[in-house]
Amino acid sequence: MASVTIERIETRLVDLPTIRPHKLSVATMHGQTLMLVKVYCSDGVIGIGEGTTIAGLAYGPESPESMKLAIDAYFAPAMIGQDPTRIQALMAHLGKLVKVNHFAKSALETALLDAQGKRLGVPVSELLGGRRRERLPVAWTLASGDTFKDVAEAEAMLEARRHNVFKLKIGAKELKADIRHVAEIKRAVGERAAVRVDVNMAWSETQAAWAIPALAEAGCELVEQPVASRAALARLTGRFPVALMADEILQGPESAFEIAKHHGADVFAIKIEQNGGLFAAQRVAAIADAAGIELYGGTMLEGAFSTVASAHLFASFANLQWGTELFGPLLITEEILTKPLDYSNFELAVPNGPGLGIELDEARVKRFTRDGLVKVTR
Repeated sequence: MASVTIERIETRLVDLPTIRPHKLSVATMHGQTLMLVKVYCSDGVIGIGEGTTIAGLAYGPESPESMKLAIDAYFAPAMIGQDPTRIQALMAHLGKLVKVNHFAKSALETALLDAQGKRLGVPVSELLGGRRRERLPVAWTLASGDTFKDVAEAEAMLEARRHNVFKLKIGAKELKADIRHVAEIKRAVGERAAVRVDVNMAWSETQAAWAIPALAEAGCELVEQPVASRAALARLTGRFPVALMADEILQGPESAFEIAKHHGADVFAIKIEQNGGLFAAQRVAAIADAAGIELYGGTMLEGAFSTVASAHLFASFANLQWGTELFGPLLITEEILTKPLDYSNFELAVPNGPGLGIELDEARVKRFTRDGLVKVTR
């Protein structure tokens, strides 16, 4: 059998509208940009990956534009002619040539896994050790910034049986206002739904120590990344009757080990992009399991391709105690797949087809593809 090589790599930026503004402590999103990458192989197989961030550069050091530039200028030339079937060896080689750039690496690794799954006729989950579950529970984030609107949105989700776990984005307002917001939403949904919060590192340790007991009293069961400091989160962990989750400070296996070593969180939010790809995220999950830290399947509000890649990984976990929040495609108004994902009965069905098991709607995506790197809006 002749060896397979990578022939070319293409990237594009796709600007998609969202159903509403998405308000975080660091920024407010009014749309979502996907960086889509295609890896063309000599055997005719094409793998697709995605890189997406939250609010451009407001969340972290990479943006869709920087991912595209890094892949076009640095990764692609190093990948042409390489064997796409030796994925971990190729990614290790790229890691020596390009430092960090976790999101771009995740997009490329996803494309390589998609291609290999198609080549072998198996889902990506089988390349990761095999799935343990066919469906994943999915939380929904309430982030309009308005209590009345968020309650109405939660009621609609419950009525449609789409979500019964809600994560509230807080941290941009005064602490007491945020506590009232959480308490009113929990009071409205009662025992029909769980309520969690994400602070996105907005609080000081002193603020967190005051607010977390109040959140627990309001019925909140999980607080995500209340502070920016790894040491501060470790000092807070175990002090309150509510689980504390590490997110932004998780940047790959080395950071996961340091957090676990110091008992620095109750839960890890596993994100394939933030950790540098599916295999790196898999190692982060293994560290958490060994340390007795529970797992949550996180999101960067990705489109369909990174969402499904994450779903294949999370389906392979032995433990997934806190479910997932793989709702990113539902935040986008435009369907970019030929067949929509199955969100029903509060869960997402993990696709069963070869590779990622999804197909890009090329005509629709072309309408939203940006010409060049720069997007200027008022």
